Amino acid sequence: MSKLSVDSRHPGADEPDRYGAVAIALHWLIAVSVLGQIVFGWYLQEIPRGTPTRGFYVNLHKSTGLTIAVLILLRLGWRLAHPPPPLPSFMPAWERVASRISHLALYVCMLVMPSSGYVASNFSKFGVKLFNVILLPPWGIDDKRIYAVFNTIHVVTSYLFVGLIVLHVLAAVRHALRHDGVFGRMWPWPRRIETP
Repeated sequence: MSKLSVDSRHPGADEPDRYGAVAIALHWLIAVSVLGQIVFGWYLQEIPRGTPTRGFYVNLHKSTGLTIAVLILLRLGWRLAHPPPPLPSFMPAWERVASRISHLALYVCMLVMPSSGYVASNFSKFGVKLFNVILLPPWGIDDKRIYAVFNTIHVVTSYLFVGLIVLHVLAAVRHALRHDGVFGRMWPWPRRIETP
């Protein structure tokens, strides 16, 4: 009778290298956090301005956004210090180019979204009340026009980001269905194989 065990072989020509444990952990933590934050942000649009609960939830959104921004900076720093494993040689040129462009666009959105939201907050009289406890006074002036520009960038980027995430997920599913090993590079659990 066979049993399952973790495949400890070194990747061969047909088996792409995996990302490191830190990169994988940051990827999934940020992925879940960002998706939750986007849904939370869209939900805020349904809460009428001037209601008692709006301020609480808006500040919670700002606070979690700043927390996620720190994680994103950590991930970017880790990525720069630890280059990702090379794409497998069997991938055609167009897939390699598409992968690089889509990843770059995802990183741009990850940087633009929290920074535009934070800047917008500093051009209103409210600033940021970190987790509704610590007040971070605004360093800008109370200017509705500047606020509107950065808030619009923040909202539009969220829609672009979701579109890119959908493409990213579809590409991941495609690789998973092809069993080409690319999906497993970022999957938290190593591939398991049957052994006698």
